Amino acid sequence: MVVASLIQRKRNGGALEPDEWRALIERYVAGAVPDYQLSALLMAVYFRGMEPAELAALTDAMIASGDRLGFEGSERPVVDKHSTGGVGDKVSLLLAPMVASCGVAVPMMSGRGLGHTGGTLDKLEAIAGFRTGLALREAEAQVRRLGCAMLGQTEEIAPADKRLYALRDVTATVESIPLISASIMSKKLAEGLDGLVLDVKTGSGAFLPELDRAIELARTMIALGEARGCRVVALLTAMDRPLGRACGNALEVEESIHGLAGEGPDDLMEVTYALGVEMLLVAGIDSNRVAARQRLEHSVRSGRALETFARVIEAQGGNPAVVEDPGVLPQAKAVEVYSAAEGGLVERVDPRPIGEAIVAMGGGRRVVTDSVDPSVGFVITVKPGDRIDRGSPIASVFARDADGIAVGMDALRRAIVLGTRPAPLPLVSHRITATGVETL
Repeated sequence: MVVASLIQRKRNGGALEPDEWRALIERYVAGAVPDYQLSALLMAVYFRGMEPAELAALTDAMIASGDRLGFEGSERPVVDKHSTGGVGDKVSLLLAPMVASCGVAVPMMSGRGLGHTGGTLDKLEAIAGFRTGLALREAEAQVRRLGCAMLGQTEEIAPADKRLYALRDVTATVESIPLISASIMSKKLAEGLDGLVLDVKTGSGAFLPELDRAIELARTMIALGEARGCRVVALLTAMDRPLGRACGNALEVEESIHGLAGEGPDDLMEVTYALGVEMLLVAGIDSNRVAARQRLEHSVRSGRALETFARVIEAQGGNPAVVEDPGVLPQAKAVEVYSAAEGGLVERVDPRPIGEAIVAMGGGRRVVTDSVDPSVGFVITVKPGDRIDRGSPIASVFARDADGIAVGMDALRRAIVLGTRPAPLPLVSHRITATGVETL
């Protein structure tokens, strides 16, 4: 196999044979193909796309590159959720313990920050001692015992994807439907799932802002899952403004704890409940949305969801006291309130400048080896459609120094725009299954 010729063929609009994809991935994982050649191929795919047979072969090759979770004989249905990423999107931290407390086995496998969006693993690791690098057999045992584990990829599961994921983040090849689909589904299909619920973001802060491309992504992933015996449902949710109020790892953990205690922001809870309902329906726990929603709300009111989260934290080496006192989370050294320079109607709160600023402030990665400061970020208390007065406090910046404060203040000036015609996207706009697209 001459890798350069494969790159050239894909660059020129041709397709690789399934056997070529399988051999290429095998050699890459074995160290026989360097990162720079895979980076070139990723860029070619970014511009040229992939044929369905290529995508299927790449996905299967990435699954086959490692081991799989196994839940044979489990009394609980096994269902997971995945988000395509957003700013302030801490839904997984609430959803996994909520759904697990309702009788579903949830092996929540997540990723790190990608581009301008945060990552669930980075958020969880803001909790002192929390281990996301669970071995597969350890994760299986924890799911059977507690109903939930919250882990990242190890070299055991889809190691090819783990390496490609890191390359995509630093080579500007994130926004590719086939690459996103293969990445997500290779991990999820290796979990031994009965069902999967996808949270596909749309709007200015999403990797794929356009509605038609978001729908294409959802349908592509659904087809991959259904063809391999996993029922998949997707919801399209808004990412034209940050989700919730908190943006930044430790701040989002704190907001998640408030949500599990029944005190979360309305938009965050609405998206969380919508996805949770789909997970319970896919799992067969409930047969209608009303019953599923009531079950989830009761898990919060009763304290079961928060208790489950505390048990998961303790099982994975973290400090469970955080659920009682979020003040034990990392604290920013510099905090400054942002006040409105003028009064008026908030037309939009653009999430992308916020996410990019968190990276610039040290809360995300520019290169794979960057460390993350979990304390930095924002709390933004306004939404599109809110009317504000001049001088009113509408956000706070959390940073490690004065330079970070300056970066955050500039981002807020660009992100929060006043006007006359706010038109935010619906929080949940579409439901997509193998049978079609439903507008909600």
